[in-house]
Amino acid sequence: MRKKITVVGAGRVGETTAHILARKALGDIVLVDIVPNLAAGKALDLMELRPIDDSDITITGTSGFEETAGSDVVVVTSGMPRKPGESREDLLRKNIGIVKPVSEQVMKYSPNAFLVVVANPLDTMTWVAKKVTGWPKNRVVGMAGILDAARLRCFIAMELGVSVKDVQAFVLGGHGDEMVPCVRYASVGGIPIEKLMSKEKIDAIVKRTRGAGGEIVKLLGFSAYFSPAAAAVEMVQAILKDEKRVVPCSAYLEGEYGANDIYLGVPVLLGAGGVEKVLEVDLTDEEKVMLANSIKLCSESIEEGKNLL
Repeated sequence: MRKKITVVGAGRVGETTAHILARKALGDIVLVDIVPNLAAGKALDLMELRPIDDSDITITGTSGFEETAGSDVVVVTSGMPRKPGESREDLLRKNIGIVKPVSEQVMKYSPNAFLVVVANPLDTMTWVAKKVTGWPKNRVVGMAGILDAARLRCFIAMELGVSVKDVQAFVLGGHGDEMVPCVRYASVGGIPIEKLMSKEKIDAIVKRTRGAGGEIVKLLGFSAYFSPAAAAVEMVQAILKDEKRVVPCSAYLEGEYGANDIYLGVPVLLGAGGVEKVLEVDLTDEEKVMLANSIKLCSESIEEGKNLL
């Protein structure tokens, strides 16, 4: 029997996630969106793509959760972007109002699923999903670090003119300005990047990585969706195929990195058990300060979220 994957939200990230999942044939897909006929129309379009891809998986579109029953993995992409002049609290209230009922429906219809959260603010929304479902920490995980690390790897490869396949890098901390790119651990073909480029160039790449999402918004007028969707699919694949990937994800911390009861971007072992282990790495004093600031900001956001639940 094929695996069953639900994607909640048929916007740009959701539809692209469903598209990549379909092309990889990771399982039958249910696309859900509250807007009538939106998910159904996009699912039908993807179904009509199957003969071109030689794929026999099924893609179903619906506005309710009944058809999602028994899903193995649920990817939550639903959420609203922050509008100009909108306060952080307003954004939190709005997206908690989306993620909370979605989590309740997922818990009702797919009580044994793994939950991959993509909605922003990422770490807070992932915490909300865990709180609402009451599920074990290994089964609720947020997508951010894979995307941020991919952007860092991309910019390193572009600067050096090398294949992205040979670039390794990861990031810690929250998603956005508070991320901590661990450049000491970045390498190209096993060679530390500090041996291949100047500190000034590395600093410029770090700055661009932190602002990569905003750079795309300035160009497009809306948020990125190809790369976030691909990052979410990479996580789904790691879980369904038990790949034992070591990747940065937003994971629930209970003392690791000096943080408790928060979700934060850290390297994890991702496999059939979901987040099977949080990996702690040695940090310099400077990196510890940056990570402490990221933990503080994430904690404050989660506290706001608690008050709005």
